[in-house]
Amino acid sequence: MGPLSAPPCTQRITWKGFLLTASLLNFWNVPTTAQVTIEAQPPKLSEGKDVLLLVHNLPQNLTGYTWYKGQMTDLYHYITSYVVDNDIIISGPAYTGRETVYSNASLLIQNVTWEDTGPYTLHIIKQGDETRGATGHFTITLYPKLPKPYITTKNLNPWENKDVIAFTCEPKSENYTYMWWLNGQSLPVSPRVKQPIENRTLILPSVTRNEKGPYRCEIRDQYGGILSDPVTLNVLYGPDLPSIYPSFANYRSGDNLSLSCFADSNPPAQYSWTINGKFLLSGQKLSIPHITTKHRGLYACSVRNSATGKESSRTITVKVSGKWIPASLGIGF
Repeated sequence: MGPLSAPPCTQRITWKGFLLTASLLNFWNVPTTAQVTIEAQPPKLSEGKDVLLLVHNLPQNLTGYTWYKGQMTDLYHYITSYVVDNDIIISGPAYTGRETVYSNASLLIQNVTWEDTGPYTLHIIKQGDETRGATGHFTITLYPKLPKPYITTKNLNPWENKDVIAFTCEPKSENYTYMWWLNGQSLPVSPRVKQPIENRTLILPSVTRNEKGPYRCEIRDQYGGILSDPVTLNVLYGPDLPSIYPSFANYRSGDNLSLSCFADSNPPAQYSWTINGKFLLSGQKLSIPHITTKHRGLYACSVRNSATGKESSRTITVKVSGKWIPASLGIGF
């Protein structure tokens, strides 16, 4: 809601509730002044929310103005009025305690209900014009509320490059348009992301690891939209071919051997090490202090994904030479 040109007479606005929109009629046909209009902020809202009937282009030298519920300007329909000279606010029989009039003639209605729908009338009186005023009518009309959408699917744990995933956004209606979001970004139409004409179903053919994450769908109408709760797609893949670090494998007796292994996998891979085909230990890292020539040989890091059942391995040849003796310590004659 845009800023007001005058301070409110009550507390600040909060937003809650049932879908409403407003239609209005222009009024105050004075040749030397701009036409006064009324604008609803926001133009559509929900039951329990607040609406501001914002008045534009007020003429100068006003004595005051009065808001009425309905099109009758009698005491029974009188909500509230504002007297400009004395800065006085007067409440009438139709005042519910939820209306706030501003010094610029705008009217705030808080916590809107079904009983608040219908026409409103603003009556404006100019200074020195006790018999003539201007009357404008403003109608609030009720519209159905957008339901919160939700996503349905048959599989949230697909295998990479194997399973086809179909998300469907509910409920179905010809009055809505549908959008899809992944990690907070709207999904474009692409060969991999196929969206039927109505966009209600999102198809991921031969899903990949790059398509994992939280998905949300959004339904929209001409006034706005609402997002579903996120649904997380957990793509199972790997393990990929592991890598061993460091890649060099030349050592001397007495050195400390330290190797680590990594393979991309979801869920995380299980690791094991062997030397010359004999099991050494489990885990990503292998450390052997003060190695000797007996530690030379073919080292293998094997990885396994418990969910996919797939396995992979990488080998490295470790060379260990005899301990180096400085020439100054050598024996010579």
